[in-house]
Amino acid sequence: MRRALAGLTTRGRSFVAAGATAIVCAVVLGERDLLRAGVLVLVLPLLCMLAVSRTRYRLACARRLEPARLPVGHEARVDLRLENVSRLPSGVLMVEDRVPYALGGRARFVLERIEPHGSRQLGYRIRSDVRGRYRAGPLTVRLADPFGMVELVRSFSLSDTLTVTPAIVPLPHGRLSGAWTGGGDSVARAVSAAGEDDVAPREYRHGDDLRRVHWRSTARHGELMVRREEQHFQSSGTLFLDTRRGVHWGEGLSGSFEQAVSATASIGVHLVRTGMTLRYVTDAGEALPAAPSEGAFEGLLLDALAVTHRSRGRSLAAGLAALRGPHAGGRGGREGDGLVVAVFGTLSAEDAREVAAARHGAGTSVAVLV
Repeated sequence: MRRALAGLTTRGRSFVAAGATAIVCAVVLGERDLLRAGVLVLVLPLLCMLAVSRTRYRLACARRLEPARLPVGHEARVDLRLENVSRLPSGVLMVEDRVPYALGGRARFVLERIEPHGSRQLGYRIRSDVRGRYRAGPLTVRLADPFGMVELVRSFSLSDTLTVTPAIVPLPHGRLSGAWTGGGDSVARAVSAAGEDDVAPREYRHGDDLRRVHWRSTARHGELMVRREEQHFQSSGTLFLDTRRGVHWGEGLSGSFEQAVSATASIGVHLVRTGMTLRYVTDAGEALPAAPSEGAFEGLLLDALAVTHRSRGRSLAAGLAALRGPHAGGRGGREGDGLVVAVFGTLSAEDAREVAAARHGAGTSVAVLV
């Protein structure tokens, strides 16, 4: 009953106030007709309140969001299924799914009637031009009487999470060398890269089978070389993003920070899809270590970039230290021996010197200035 009292609409409260006022005036003036009218006006919202409060609709809701991750400017679809699991038909239902204004605002529907054990399918589309993580739902159902005196709101607990990733720009194909993981040493890598007889020899080690000696490579390198067992090599590298607030200009989608985030996402997706193992580092340090599979890292990277914000840091020291760390060459790579692609804002002369000093080893380093 308390919920019903709280659910009185403006019309219902007006009727209650008017009825109570008419009754008081009728008592003071001794007007029986006014008293009858006041009682009628007061009883009507109370009867509506009683009827709505005794409503026992049993509704079940199922929902699906497809896709759950998408780039900015693309659309996702939300499908809702509302089922009446009671033995009684429902009345008029006003259904509303809570959606942030960044996704287009709330979705509202009016269902006239759901038969017993029947269901209704609802759907709508959402899109966002701003990256981030958004919550769609939960679904709320409003129960109202025919006179608009009382309105009760019942909410479900289920909701969906939509991740809007930065804009991804297709990049042209090209070769950028990184560190190689999967075993072996520098001489064997050089021989393997030469592609001689499609063999990847390595130096002889005590206990190796002499039947695996590769005589042509032995003669070329002046030391005993053996055929290597078939191994899978994978290039590795590091993706760096400068998130410091003071080095980026502009606000919103046209600002340099959003362009830097988009560039980082585009480069990362491109390199991962070419088979490279990456890790993600910011000016605050390592944000994402290398993942065992390219699909896993791509998803983790896009999720991280979707919620990346400008930091209050002023120094690149922590991020550059992560570049020089023991994992700088990837899994199994040597320190500093890997591809590094760094996306910066405006670099001061001191920042530029620190970045240049951080580069060492045989790996390729690429700086992108936004």
